[in-house]
Amino acid sequence: MTDDTRPYGAQEPQPQQPYAHPQPPAYPPQQPVTTASGVTVWPGDGAGGGHGGGTPYAGFAEPQPPAPAPGHRSGHRARKPAVLLAAVAIVAALVGGGSAALVGELTNRGGGTSHSTPVQNASSKSAGGVAAVAKAVSPSIVEIKASTTSGQSTGSGVVITSDGEIITNNHVIAGADTVQVAFSDGSKKTAKVVGTDPGKDLALIKVQGASGLKAAALGSSGSVKVGDEVVAIGSPEGLTGTVTSGIVSALDRDVTVSKEEGRGGQQRERGGPQWPFEFGGNQYNGDTGSSRTTYKAIQTDASLNPGNSGGALINMNGEIIGINSAMYAPGSGGGSGDSAGSVGLGFAIPVDTVKADLAKLRAGGTGGGNS
Repeated sequence: MTDDTRPYGAQEPQPQQPYAHPQPPAYPPQQPVTTASGVTVWPGDGAGGGHGGGTPYAGFAEPQPPAPAPGHRSGHRARKPAVLLAAVAIVAALVGGGSAALVGELTNRGGGTSHSTPVQNASSKSAGGVAAVAKAVSPSIVEIKASTTSGQSTGSGVVITSDGEIITNNHVIAGADTVQVAFSDGSKKTAKVVGTDPGKDLALIKVQGASGLKAAALGSSGSVKVGDEVVAIGSPEGLTGTVTSGIVSALDRDVTVSKEEGRGGQQRERGGPQWPFEFGGNQYNGDTGSSRTTYKAIQTDASLNPGNSGGALINMNGEIIGINSAMYAPGSGGGSGDSAGSVGLGFAIPVDTVKADLAKLRAGGTGGGNS
């Protein structure tokens, strides 16, 4: 009997088996992806291969090595799962970080294609619209009361210089003995007539002893288009600083008004005619008489009423584009003095006509000046 020197319970050593390597993948592994922020993400290759053949991409199974040969210590097998878990944790961190970086990059790319909407002019629709225009221009619009031998007429005017020059309609101050101007702050001053042009229904008056007044900005009526939004400011029926709005309804309307003194006056206290004018061969709001003039006008549906004459028609940039001069009021014809409300048929003298006539008005105008 042969003595066995192995300790009791020890197993007989088995011949070692060669290590079986996994088959290489059917296709080369995918390359890592690096984001713009510098984070590298290692995708799996679909067969358990990670970067450099190391830890697999999350969600893919790793080929298991063959069972260890008998006699290997179990301590090696116990450490393997710990190493695997640590590697999986690292990959998860990398994948998570890479995904966040990718999402952030995509978000930044999406945000880069959109631009912030610039803040528009304070007088534009999006930044206050009519309210902004009214606030900016109202201090330049005045109420005019012209006293004549036949009574008193009320109209409006536009301050065009800081020292008190004011544009209005000729029919507002025609034949006036005294002219009084009321400002938006409630103050009142006396004015004198500098020049008149009955042929264009324009007049220039100047406030005595004025300085530091807010002058309106004169725009260009040549750039006005049908459909443009407009604001009208004046003193209809003596209601100082009334604001209305609408659009430009038409351009180059032939409007005929009276040139005779007193015939076109506004709100005559003794019941005179109310804003008579002629269009298309028909007379409206009273008899225009035998002495009349025709001009090209801007038509608007902004509400105008007796007292708006000489006031401003304004674009949405706060610029004067016309001087309101006539309106159609149904039921007020034949010189009866009836005063029906506006139906959206108003007319304004283009501001380009006003600017072209200023030098003549300052020199006394074609109709002479009154003091």
